[in-house]
Amino acid sequence: MNPIHQNRRALSATEIVSQLTQLNGDAAQGWKLIEGALEKTFPFANYHETMAFVNALAWVAHREDHHPELAVSYGHCTVRFNTHDVGGISASDFHCAAAVDDLLEP
Repeated sequence: MNPIHQNRRALSATEIVSQLTQLNGDAAQGWKLIEGALEKTFPFANYHETMAFVNALAWVAHREDHHPELAVSYGHCTVRFNTHDVGGISASDFHCAAAVDDLLEP
């Protein structure tokens, strides 16, 4: 198991804001805190590209043993991370969100 997932705890509001700022960097359309979860919608040109992303994301989720909620549509996929066993957002959520962003890096 990835050490980031051991001894998980819910992050404080201050820690979440700090981590969110670090995760998004200069991105204008980055991850957002919505209803107790980290959420981001990824746009794609077509269904094939969307499903390729979803399959790659599934591999990351399996590797990390941390699984997001997904809403898959023709030209986009919305990804939501939170940690159910701590009742909030943990460092695992930010770690996995960054790994998902890395899937689309050139």
